[in-house]
Amino acid sequence: MSAAPEITAPQAEKKGASPALAETPSGKGAKDENFPVGSFLLPKHLRPHVATYYAFARAIDDIADNGALSPEEKIKRLTAFDAALKGEPGYGAEYAKAHALRESMTETAVTTKHGSDLVAAFILDAEKSRYRSWDELLGYCELSANPVGRYLLDLHGEDKAGYRYSDALCTVLQIVNHLQDCGDDKRELDRIYIIGDWLAEEGEDFTVVERAAVAPGFRKVIDRMLDGCDALMIDARKLPAALNSKHLAMESAIIVRLADRLITLLRKGDPLASRVALNKLDFAAAGLFGAASGFFQAGRGAD
Repeated sequence: MSAAPEITAPQAEKKGASPALAETPSGKGAKDENFPVGSFLLPKHLRPHVATYYAFARAIDDIADNGALSPEEKIKRLTAFDAALKGEPGYGAEYAKAHALRESMTETAVTTKHGSDLVAAFILDAEKSRYRSWDELLGYCELSANPVGRYLLDLHGEDKAGYRYSDALCTVLQIVNHLQDCGDDKRELDRIYIIGDWLAEEGEDFTVVERAAVAPGFRKVIDRMLDGCDALMIDARKLPAALNSKHLAMESAIIVRLADRLITLLRKGDPLASRVALNKLDFAAAGLFGAASGFFQAGRGAD
């Protein structure tokens, strides 16, 4: 997709520019995600707000992933979306998704920080493409993944003490997604979210993701990253019981089961040789048993 002409919000209003100019839609939607996005399990009156949050996240993600834009242009557009989200003057209809999210968050008393943190993550994607340490990757996940869980907890009026458990789950989801897409991320975006220092310990470097299959040294790094995910899942599994909303607890329990299953698949599979992904049976089993366990766990307390 070719880059849209550079244009500021005031210029867009004066020249009658299309609202789409600030965005670079990829055509992806909720159906392309690995995990449920605003499923029917969530309260009906909250689903439109979740959809608004997702639409904002998709718009800024598409900007960050657009190969036709320079890093500078990506940062400029992302910064403008954040300004519009915060209600700063001078940003018109081309930032409609930011305005819609601000209005939604005002209505539901949810902080715009959960949107701004996502913007910060995508700005980081424009600035940084390699991660040397586990702590660096966790820091990225704090911005790119954890705000989603925190948003859902706040939207449902849950105790912020639950952030600990939702952060763990969201971080795992982000890391397993990085492992699933490690080859595509390098080919399409020149980003590598594999731990560089751990590769070096195995006598490897970032070029391992360019191969046709996972090398033994890379396999050890993948397993080490999955060990980190397993450690996080100890807290993640406590999330459904920490929630008062049975709807959100059921949704969370399903996602916990899907995350556990994907970790298992990644330990056995080769993400460079073929995509390691959940199948219909995985989703069906998680939906059946996860929803039931979440229903009965809700409100019991995490400890």
